[in-house]
Amino acid sequence: MGISKHPSVVTMPHIDTPYPCVLTFLSGRFPAISSDTWEQRILDGKVLDDTGRPITLDTAYTPLKRVFYFREVSSEPFIPFAEKILFIDDEILVACKPHFLPVTPGGRYVDECLLNRLRKSTGREDLAPLHRIDRETAGVVLFSVKKKSRGIYGRLFMNGQVDKTYQAVSKCRPAQETASWVIENRIERGEPWFRMKTTSGRVNARSVINLVEVNGGVARFTLQPHTGKTHQLRLHMSGLGFGILNDRYYPELQAEREDNFATPLQLVAQRVRFTDPLSGRNREFESERTLAW
Repeated sequence: MGISKHPSVVTMPHIDTPYPCVLTFLSGRFPAISSDTWEQRILDGKVLDDTGRPITLDTAYTPLKRVFYFREVSSEPFIPFAEKILFIDDEILVACKPHFLPVTPGGRYVDECLLNRLRKSTGREDLAPLHRIDRETAGVVLFSVKKKSRGIYGRLFMNGQVDKTYQAVSKCRPAQETASWVIENRIERGEPWFRMKTTSGRVNARSVINLVEVNGGVARFTLQPHTGKTHQLRLHMSGLGFGILNDRYYPELQAEREDNFATPLQLVAQRVRFTDPLSGRNREFESERTLAW
């Protein structure tokens, strides 16, 4: 049994009344975990409110309040690829994540995530990611080392002050040898819940996509997301007709299966650049990972 030492959190959203009980909300939000399991966790005091007190089966559903819980898995897959620390000082840690490894605990993964691997290897329990990349994506991820300065660095991402560049390979051959696109649309959660969709409404996702070169039946692109919506680059590439090689979600959702480590998603968070808000220095960190090109 794997049990996380650190709590995960979920926020109760605004929904129509009558509100469900918290047990019903958790069972619906995490359908892979049975209602009986959630009930036992609550009875065992393993589910907390945002003051750190255990909730009860009678705790009222309150929109925008947070619920904390500790992930438990009977067993978890081992990811046979290593992360690499690119930089560390008293304020930030920069790591290069391998494909297939989640950044934080989720689903079947507790110890097998970048955050908990780094906590173990560095002994720094206060590490926290400043942003996320998909489990299927490899590349550069920044972590905060100290709680005191976490908000300062976090605002860089919130305010769009971090220049991020990705590399991707598509199996769809474009008609031209070089081209550029600016994609601006709205991304929302779709069905099933882990898959995103584009929809009408206020723009919340922006990307610049550049075709770099074509080689046989595949093409290489550089991608620059100006926002950070879930699956943004995968969805934008798919929308152009250039689905990323080995993408199991877009353009079509493929049947669930075990990871094939020989065919990783051909998407890498290659580089991040920003001005350090404390030192004023220009920072640049780059992944050494390459794609099937």
